[in-house]
Amino acid sequence: MKALERIPILSAVTLIAISTLCMQPVRADVLTSVANTGVANLSIIQTNSDRTAMNLKPAIQIVVVPEAYTGKPLYHIADKILYDRMVNRVARTYGLESALLHAVISVESRYSPKAVSKAGAIGLMQLMPETARRYGVADPLDPLQNLRGGARYLRYLLKKYNNDRNLALAAYNAGEASVAKYGNQIPPYPETTEYVPRVMGYYRKYLVKG
Repeated sequence: MKALERIPILSAVTLIAISTLCMQPVRADVLTSVANTGVANLSIIQTNSDRTAMNLKPAIQIVVVPEAYTGKPLYHIADKILYDRMVNRVARTYGLESALLHAVISVESRYSPKAVSKAGAIGLMQLMPETARRYGVADPLDPLQNLRGGARYLRYLLKKYNNDRNLALAAYNAGEASVAKYGNQIPPYPETTEYVPRVMGYYRKYLVKG
């Protein structure tokens, strides 16, 4: 574990729990540490005025929300780690950045291989049935097949738009016809104008931290 200087977001329940533990006629210090899983441990150490008697309260565990995020976190760290090797291998196979694949998965499915949207998009990369057929994905609920199909489609889009990630992502979300309709610009659809910067935000984060 490594020391945690400050915790960006605490739930109301956690704050109440800390307050309750600290409401004693002695000094109370809160020690925090965080594991690689993103779970923080808060330990309450109570001492009397001369700092001799000490009492270590059991640790409280909370999930740390990274400062870069707003609202609910889009994935569990453990889920990303589960697919790291697969994503890296597929990225190398198709000449893509693993950071970009991870970013798309984070927004599209939150690392749920069984995710199915209301529009019918399926799996990690949320492939539409016609896209799955186009790239020979027999079972879009199979994580590896889905990832390969999504990676091939993303590679095609990047080549089509001269490696412009923003346009490639816009086409991934709204379709190539929509991008063409607006003169090869990001279509002014609320979902798409939100989608592209969200994916790019994850992309930049993964480039730095992996």
